Amino acid sequence: MLPSGLPGVHPAKVVVIGGGVVGRGAARVALGLGADVELLDTNISRLWQIDQEFSGRVRTVASTAMSLEESVLGADMVIGAVLVPGAKAPRLVSHELAGRMREGSVLVDVSIDQGGCFADSRPTTHDDPTYRVNDSVFYCVTNMPGAVPRTSTYGLTNATLPYVLRIAETGWAEAAHADASLAKGLNTHGGELTNEPVATAHGLPCGTTPIRER
Repeated sequence: MLPSGLPGVHPAKVVVIGGGVVGRGAARVALGLGADVELLDTNISRLWQIDQEFSGRVRTVASTAMSLEESVLGADMVIGAVLVPGAKAPRLVSHELAGRMREGSVLVDVSIDQGGCFADSRPTTHDDPTYRVNDSVFYCVTNMPGAVPRTSTYGLTNATLPYVLRIAETGWAEAAHADASLAKGLNTHGGELTNEPVATAHGLPCGTTPIRER
């Protein structure tokens, strides 16, 4: 199927679940290919922002069990871009729902590094990226940016280097005290997990963080 379709032929319908950085990026690429794009999120304020960002070219839908089912059943491709920081991703597309999708439909689970948001998701590799469940194709490669290592490395470095420099200049404790985002990123201290979602995801106890925002 040509994502953009042809004159007189419907384009592919791409449904993106999750309106974060990854979800918006996926919507932008799908839109650039000429697909009919729909994006779901539970955050109405974020949907307003996305609607303005794309000037209404991406349809935004408040995510509920009913709207999610309707969107998924009408999709040629579903991209799962759900993130709960530090925790396992919620399973939003059940085996039964995926089994009712169109023949040849594709499900891309970008949340696979956090366990995946489709019930049938299992980690795959760049060497063997896809598998079939019923009549659908699943793509669940862990570390998807690894397919473009040069670009992804520079992008990651650009985003993380300022934090690395702060830690190098003042030490981790002082840097975390001074920067709320670094304090929130502290996962372990003194041999204990201090990030509650991470601890819950692994069934481990959670200690208290020594860092308090200033």
